[in-house]
Amino acid sequence: MDETQRDLALFAQLSAEAQLGFKDTAADAWEASPFAWIRREPSRRKGAIGETLVRDWARQEGILVEHAANTGHDCRLGGLAAEVKLSLLWGGGEFVFQQIRDQDYVVACLLGLEPQRVHLWAVPKQILWEHSTGQHTGAAALDTKWLRFPAHAPPPWLADYGGTLAKAKAALEEARGHG
Repeated sequence: MDETQRDLALFAQLSAEAQLGFKDTAADAWEASPFAWIRREPSRRKGAIGETLVRDWARQEGILVEHAANTGHDCRLGGLAAEVKLSLLWGGGEFVFQQIRDQDYVVACLLGLEPQRVHLWAVPKQILWEHSTGQHTGAAALDTKWLRFPAHAPPPWLADYGGTLAKAKAALEEARGHG
């Protein structure tokens, strides 16, 4: 091992040891997050990751998960056509669920991830559509919407549809009773 390799090995070890002392006070809260890897993924892949997480959660909860019947939704949860939207916490402390469309789904599962917190809402499509706003200007605003709100203060109307995993499961079961 030459001197350059010894120097690198020594400082790699010192860096790893020093990191242990700084982990709790990291400037970027995402560094210590189990979701940090998701932030590094491209937008298109983030959506697929959100879908996978919601499907895996549903299976773990004993909810039947089936493939989508068509391209108007992402999957079927307990027999309901479900669209999944993922938002990681934005820099301003907001969740922003994008590309909400009036397609063939009964319920939208909104998965919001903070560095150390998970939020999930199972919102009936018509309720989500009514409370979302145009994402784009012009004609595109009529068919593509988004929902944005402070993570620490979700709008009151969302409370009936989740916020926690247990509440989201109850809302999904409620939607199944009406779907």
